[in-house]
Parts: sequence; C-alpha cells; structure tokens
Amino acid sequence: MDGDTREIYPPASPALGCATLAEVLVHRAGERPEGLAFRFLEEGEVDGRVSAWSWGELKRRADSIAAAIAEHAAPGQRALLLFAPGLDFIAAFFGCLIAGVVAVPVPPPDPRRLDATLPRLLGVVADADPCVVLTTTAIAGFGRALGGAFAALPWIEVDAVWPAAAPAVAVAPDDLAFLQYTSGSTGDPRGVMVSHRNLLANLAMSDRGYELAGREGQVVSWLPFYHDMGLIGVVLGNAYQGSVATLFSPLDFLKRPLRWLEAISRYGVPAMSGAPDFAYAYVARRATPAEIRALDLSRWVLAFCGAEPVQASTLDRFAETFAPAGFRRDAFRPSYGLAEATLFVSATAGEPRILAVD
Repeated sequence: MDGDTREIYPPASPALGCATLAEVLVHRAGERPEGLAFRFLEEGEVDGRVSAWSWGELKRRADSIAAAIAEHAAPGQRALLLFAPGLDFIAAFFGCLIAGVVAVPVPPPDPRRLDATLPRLLGVVADADPCVVLTTTAIAGFGRALGGAFAALPWIEVDAVWPAAAPAVAVAPDDLAFLQYTSGSTGDPRGVMVSHRNLLANLAMSDRGYELAGREGQVVSWLPFYHDMGLIGVVLGNAYQGSVATLFSPLDFLKRPLRWLEAISRYGVPAMSGAPDFAYAYVARRATPAEIRALDLSRWVLAFCGAEPVQASTLDRFAETFAPAGFRRDAFRPSYGLAEATLFVSATAGEPRILAVD
C-alpha cells in the first residue's frame, strides 16, 4: 500500500479494551485492515513521494519482524532500534512489542559529527545491553563499520525480512515495552523503563486531557520517533486512538519549516499537531505573507506545545502571524510532561491565564 490513499478519516476511538500495545495493533488491524494508519512524506513535501500503510499492512510487517527477532532474542531481552525517520521504524517497534522484546530506540550517529553523536549511542548500548540490532539496509553497512561491541551483534534489516507469522508470545501488561533514554543533558543518558500498562494508562490520560475521543481528523507530525513526544504522543497515540497520522522527518522541517503547516493545510480534515516552543517561533519567523495566504489552518483544532518551557510571547506571535490563514488561538494546548512519568502530565484548554514571574 505505497502511495497516498483515498480514505475516510474515522473519529478517534480509544482502544480501551486492550491490555498491551501489541493487542492495540491486533485490534486496529482486525477492525479496519484496509484503513489508512500512517503516511510518510518522504521528502517532507505534500506533493512529493508518499509511503502509506494500512493497519493490516503494518500488522503484517510487524509480524514478520517479530518472527525475525525471535530467532535472536528471547522475551524480555533488548533490541536496539537504529533508524532514520520513516515507517520502517514503526513496524520494527511493533515487531518488538509482538515478540515480547524490549525496544530501545536511539538515533543513528551523524556521520558528519561522529565525535559528538557516537558516544551517546555507545553509552546507550553499554547500558541497555541489547542482543540484536534492528535497522534498514541503508543504515546497516554504516552501522557495522563503526565497530564496537554492538557491531558484532546480529543485525536485522527490517526492509528485507521475509513474510512470516508472528511468534506465539504471551505479553503481559506489566512487561516492559521499551526503554526511553533521556536526553542526557545533565549526564549520561538514563533509560526509563516503560511498561505496556504505563503506556496505556498514560495514553488514556492524554486522551482525557486533550478531549480526543470522538474527534475526526488526522495527526500531523515531524517529531523524532526516538523522543517520547514523537513516539508515545504521536505514533502510539495514533494507534491507541485509531486515527490517521501524516508524518515526515524533523530534518525536512528544519530545512523548510512551512512544510509542517502545509501538511496540516493539505488534507482538508481536522488536524491535531504540535511541537516544542522553538518550532512555533521558527515557522512564524520564516513564513512570508504570500506563503501564509496559501494556507488553510482553520481546521487545526488542537495545537499542543511542550517538551520545553512554553513562552506566551511565542504563542501570541504565532497566533497573530497565522490568523490570516484561519488559525485560532484557542487551538493551543500548552502541555507538561516528562519521560519519568511516561509522557503526559497535564495540559490546558481555552484562554490561558498568564503569570509573568521575574
């Protein structure tokens, strides 16, 4: 199911009866096997190359990856996920959940900045002690050439696995789903242990906080999958809600930030999307009057903002800049969360009360 699809956007329907994230995927694939689940804008452009998977396609790919994982790892062991942005990461993550293996998402090191980015990867490998690496054929050669202990591990290129049935693994709610490594801004990265029960409870809480149930529309995001806001809030949140997610790379956002708003504007359905404070400031600073006139943001119904301090001045400037495109200030949802609480802690709706503290 590559390329865009004609799809009715169903109202969000939380997967309340599921005890694990693996069950959530089974539920979605059984409920709407041909329903669009995720689309990825390969170059970040709405008129460019698009990959799109249904819930059934995602389940088939995740099952095959789970079967490959089971040849190298037992339930409860760790798998390192080393991916560039794209749908292969999502299939690999759900493959780990189905196999009962603990996923460890980490960004690949930047070949241009190995001195800065490789130590973090090696620190995560030393701490997590993975027994297998999941990646793509495009990254595997570079990754193995880096050497080190993890280069000697089994490597699974998920875009080249053969179709296979999922292994029969009993996954319990309190089993670990993945290790979320913090940014390491105050020291070495630390792995936060996140169980299926943690995730489902937090997704249910964010569902209530953002009043998502019954909303029709799509999720739009460029947030990185190895960060909790992108992984839990967007990827897993989309599966929990049964919505449609339109995704693209954070690098494509940084190169041309208006791509974010073009994706929200393009599909003509209510949109839920958000980012850290800097992103709102960045796109407001870069957009030209002509570009703003070409947008329709009137259906952006939920604009969450978090992951760093939320500045009232940033939200004011963004709302003023994009009001001509139909953006409404009451769409903002300033939010607070942290990895140690799984993700979501609180959010506000409506007109804010602003207190400036010097």
